[in-house]
Amino acid sequence: MNHLTIVKVGGKVVEQPETLQQFLENFVRIAGYKILVHGGGTSATQLSEQLGVVTQMVDGRRITDAETLRIVTMVYGGLVNKNIVAKLQAMHVDALGLTGADMNVILATRRPAGSVDYGFVGDVKEVNAPALNYLLEQNYLPVLSPITHDGNGQLLNTNADTIAGETAKALAYDFNVRLIYCFEKKGVLRDENDDNSVIRSLTHDEFLQYKEDGIIHAGMIPKLENAFLAIAAGVKEVIITRPSDIHIGGGTFIQ
Repeated sequence: MNHLTIVKVGGKVVEQPETLQQFLENFVRIAGYKILVHGGGTSATQLSEQLGVVTQMVDGRRITDAETLRIVTMVYGGLVNKNIVAKLQAMHVDALGLTGADMNVILATRRPAGSVDYGFVGDVKEVNAPALNYLLEQNYLPVLSPITHDGNGQLLNTNADTIAGETAKALAYDFNVRLIYCFEKKGVLRDENDDNSVIRSLTHDEFLQYKEDGIIHAGMIPKLENAFLAIAAGVKEVIITRPSDIHIGGGTFIQ
């Protein structure tokens, strides 16, 4: 089997020219087939403010009404995505920027309203593995933005961590997949105030214990839940690390 590396990188990295350039220089050093999944929340919030649209967040997730959907589509699928693609092209990498609607790559369903109505937020239903396989075989590098669709003409705002995890699971039948989640720390930390307290490897039982003890909390919990689901579905390796280490194998390895 060929090797495939899927990297999810957050908006804090891709929205600043210096950190984006450094990240992409490291990213292109990764051998084999690659897919990049990106966020862009800070830029979406800034544009919302400029347009007088109030940003509403619940537990770190964006409430996406019709006007907010217009903004995140412009930012994620347009500005951020095409900026990344252009910079990769400058590095002689034939990148192709996509939303989930392009080539029907990611089909999603609108999340039902419960105690919170998230609006036009999508939960991934299906990843079109044959389409991504075709692009990779033609030596294109897919760059996926966190916008999906429902197959009936409706775009949806979808969590980028989830897109990365679901894409990794869908392609695990055809590749030896390594999934890398990038964020601002060196890895999962025992002490969030000590950048050197990296947990080098993490099993599911250890994760549950660390969560119970409050060592792992907040936004790291769904990231790790996605990681363990990916491992259970056949993804060979999941790593959580900082952007500067994606090409050298540093960070926390999920087992």
